Amino acid sequence: MAAKTTTFFVLLFFSLNLQCSSSDNWIRAGYWVSSSAFPVSEINSALFTHLMCAFARINSSTYHILIDSTYEQSFSNFTNTVKRKNPSVITLLSIWAGKQDSAIFSSMINQSSSRQSFIESSIETARLYGFDGLDLVGVMAGNSTSMTNLGTLLEDWRAALVASESSNSGKSELLMVMTGYNFSETRLLSYPVESMKKSLDWVVVLAFDYYLPTRYNFTGPHSALYGSSSSSSWLNVNNSIQEWLNRGFLATKLVLCMPYHGYAWILVNANDNSVGAPASGQIINIDGSMGYKYIKSFIEDYGYGAASVYNGTFGVNFFTIGQTWINFDSVEAIRAKVSFAKEKGLLGYSVFQLGNDDNWELSTVAKGQGGKDQKNERPLLIIILIIVAMAILLIGTIVCYLKRKFNLKSRMKNRTSATENFSCNGHNLLVLSFTTIREATDNFASGNKIGEGGYGPVYKGRLPNGQEVAVKRLSKFSHQGWEEFKNEVELTERLQHVNLVPVLGICNEKEEKMLIYEFMPNKSLDFYIFASLILYTDPHRRYLLDWRKRAHIIEGITQGLLYLQEYSNFTIIHRDLKASNVLLDSDMNPKISDFGMAKAFTKDEREANTRRIVGTYGYVPPEYVRNGIYSKKYDVYSYGVLLLQIISGKRTACYYGPNDSFNLLEFAYKLWKDGEGMEFFDSSLDDSSSTWKLMRCMQVALLCVQENPADRPTMLEVYTLLKNEIATITTPREPAFSFTRDEDEEINKCRSEMRKCSINYESITQLVPR
Repeated sequence: MAAKTTTFFVLLFFSLNLQCSSSDNWIRAGYWVSSSAFPVSEINSALFTHLMCAFARINSSTYHILIDSTYEQSFSNFTNTVKRKNPSVITLLSIWAGKQDSAIFSSMINQSSSRQSFIESSIETARLYGFDGLDLVGVMAGNSTSMTNLGTLLEDWRAALVASESSNSGKSELLMVMTGYNFSETRLLSYPVESMKKSLDWVVVLAFDYYLPTRYNFTGPHSALYGSSSSSSWLNVNNSIQEWLNRGFLATKLVLCMPYHGYAWILVNANDNSVGAPASGQIINIDGSMGYKYIKSFIEDYGYGAASVYNGTFGVNFFTIGQTWINFDSVEAIRAKVSFAKEKGLLGYSVFQLGNDDNWELSTVAKGQGGKDQKNERPLLIIILIIVAMAILLIGTIVCYLKRKFNLKSRMKNRTSATENFSCNGHNLLVLSFTTIREATDNFASGNKIGEGGYGPVYKGRLPNGQEVAVKRLSKFSHQGWEEFKNEVELTERLQHVNLVPVLGICNEKEEKMLIYEFMPNKSLDFYIFASLILYTDPHRRYLLDWRKRAHIIEGITQGLLYLQEYSNFTIIHRDLKASNVLLDSDMNPKISDFGMAKAFTKDEREANTRRIVGTYGYVPPEYVRNGIYSKKYDVYSYGVLLLQIISGKRTACYYGPNDSFNLLEFAYKLWKDGEGMEFFDSSLDDSSSTWKLMRCMQVALLCVQENPADRPTMLEVYTLLKNEIATITTPREPAFSFTRDEDEEINKCRSEMRKCSINYESITQLVPR
């Protein structure tokens, strides 16, 4: 028996070793960008073989590696953090050398001593922070002199890495990678290909963002994405890769870089939406860029069922609604590009950037599409794998049978206890079977899908009694889970208020976790108020909420928060109040939803803290980001941001004012302080016939977003200030996360904190540090 067991494991080890040798060489890499506000701890590193931590910079005087002090902790913990989920993942320190830093890089490579300083510092930094390799990003093809110097740098760098390995016993040689852009035949520029082939482990080819309109310049018509329609040589993914192959680079040392972003433009003519059609400007960001998760949300909110079209020539999806034109990489595009990389015999793929994925949807598809090439498998390997599979199946069947028999009673007891616990706590809480929910949603048909958040997709359904409901189903890729599921049920079943969305029931069956809500037919508040998008999709929707209706919604939200903080049995801190979490019923009455992140206090508690930072960037107060402290004033801050959005129709993700230099809070404060508050309001609003005045709402909102929680009013004070026009109102201080400070305040705060928390949607897309 022992001999047979030994033979089996030898066979198993041999077959798995063969399998690994065939598949482990396939690169599945991804970039984490420190300025994107996406936490390292949230990276699903199990989906990747390599992860790049971006970006370190180059000191302009010493040419040593420079890491922004704001992100130094993330860089130092990066390798340990991502290896907790995937111990085999390989990490690389990504060094930026392009755009505004290109002059520093050029100066460095032109001098032997400077090159040596850079090389020694890069290796020392990588070893210090536990990285497995180095990645050079941003270097464009150039003239012969600069490229000769680049070749010298790469060869010296490789030699230093080899020497470093011999001097660091027990440590393997660091990988050496470089990001390359597309060549341009018209410029006759090139990279030092021979030096790169000899020195680099691979090159990441950025095969996207071709011929974009000039950034920061939208005074006249520009072509959408790919330049004017008269262009005779449009670039695409195939051309970019082929150019590298034509210059003698090996396919097995090329990695295809794919974007998790797209671009949104305003068409000059809504009827001319072909590739290269004239565009007059951007929709959201200053360069027109939008992250994949934001694009997906945009299409769901404003698409009215229209579908995106995949263009195989350019390898992207196109979507047009009204005068809005969007291109992006969808699941279909990612799948096609990974297949293309395999067909070309490339080493693998890399994605930019991880924070723009939506519940790891794109990364999961990419991983599933990649892997070993079946055509190259040996017949012997196939036979061995079949034998191993049969043996594993037999053993697994026996083990599973015994384990199921042993644990069945315990599992059923736990499940029954959980269901009974929910049933007992809620007087009217329904416990529905999976079959009932599946039938109610027509087997979770895509046509019944009405939204998706961090928890998972939401479906419209109809119960057997005819009641319309919304079903929130936990996604297997969700960062949330059982604790959030239980938290929402246990909190909301106790809360009864007209301005809160009640949980009607639950389903906790067959590994499924679902929450059943009262259906809100008029969607969420953000569907109506953000005019910058609606203007080019449905110009009439922004007028559906006049000031009278918006004042009614503001009052309802205020009443809902008052109940949570003052009048319920517990003090409830929502921690995720935002426009998309305010739902509207058939009469446009607001109801606060999504209590998965909420916390309950007893009435004598005032604040608490946590190490787990949750919430939506742009609505999160500074004391929570810095120290994890949350109290009633957390929701007051979020309420202030939301109130500014309601009266202006503006998003937190955009920048405003001269040269787009102010975030939403700063812009509102500056206009109010300069006596120009009327310029901030949505132009469609008129408060002349209402007791609720726009200017007073603006001042109250600015009081709510002050940096010191003690300076912010309570929700009871907010309600009094809004309802009573003669109530004394104080002068607000400058809001949190501002670039500037009042001259009489000597407060030295880090400017980068604004970047971390003021962006509602991650849409940083260009491969440049910001």
